[in-house]
Amino acid sequence: MSSFFARNKPDWDELETLLNKSKKMIRKMTPEELSRMDVLYRRTTIHLSQVKTRTEDVRLIEYLTNLVASAHSLIYIHPKKKTTIADDLRRLPESFARVIARNWKFHLIAFMLFFGGGLISYFAALHNPIAAYALSTPGDPRQPGATKEQLLEVLRSGREQGSGEKFAFASVLFSHNFKVSLLAMSTGILASIPTTILMVYNGLLIGAFVSVHYQAGLQTEMWAWILPHGITEFGAIILCGGVGFMLGSAVVNPGLIKRSEKIRQAGIEGGKTCIGVAIMLVAAAIIESYLRQSHLSTSSRLTFAAFSAIFWAVFIWYGFLCEKRDSTAKEEVLIKEDSRIATR
Repeated sequence: MSSFFARNKPDWDELETLLNKSKKMIRKMTPEELSRMDVLYRRTTIHLSQVKTRTEDVRLIEYLTNLVASAHSLIYIHPKKKTTIADDLRRLPESFARVIARNWKFHLIAFMLFFGGGLISYFAALHNPIAAYALSTPGDPRQPGATKEQLLEVLRSGREQGSGEKFAFASVLFSHNFKVSLLAMSTGILASIPTTILMVYNGLLIGAFVSVHYQAGLQTEMWAWILPHGITEFGAIILCGGVGFMLGSAVVNPGLIKRSEKIRQAGIEGGKTCIGVAIMLVAAAIIESYLRQSHLSTSSRLTFAAFSAIFWAVFIWYGFLCEKRDSTAKEEVLIKEDSRIATR
């Protein structure tokens, strides 16, 4: 199989180069280049059929499948019509849901690190006050040993603020959360090491915070305070962590394509995710500033949090459905192409 790979890899590289050029400006491609792409596409389709019968190399099969599917889309599907900004905005929800679904493994890693850090911090703070102090923000009154009344005062603060003050607070919250999210994404290029630290560290802070309120018997009040905005805010930070791991994977394990190209692809996926994350952070800042600092009852806050969780679960599930639909369509195209080649 190694001789097969060495013999045909130049053709795959050439096809990939032509595809990359076509994505930038297909109208500038010469007739010779388009004809060559068609030849390489058909040749690679045959290679894919051979690989599927001769080996179980999942990475090679996936690489050739994506290569053939991209070439097929370019050769047989009519060029897309020019879209307006309104069209792009209408497609934004689906695009965001799908980019999450495509990269779910990276987001799952970020979630596990965040949640794992929270669990470690929670139990450490329960059994060791020194650990709780070490994980608390300096100057924050919500420290181990704080009374129930002191903690309640902080949880219920800000409810009498005017709209102007709440708007200014929302701006500050968005700015801070966006910086954290951007840091989690961008530092992924450093083999995801800083991203890992950031995910665990943020989880540690939340775990210590929860521990302090549990020890004071304020579980329900605390969850009603943090979950309405926290589900969206923490979700956005976790997605940014997933983008960081995506970039780190491109650096450490580019697979069968060039590292620079893999990083470029990860950057495009990360950019799409970043647009959706920015919207999530704006929503979280508004909820945190206006809803959290309102006179809504505890039950109303928890109901809002439950609907938020259901909304994001359905939203991500929709992304998986869209991706599965397209994957099935591509498989059907490849099966038809294999059958057509076999009957020649």
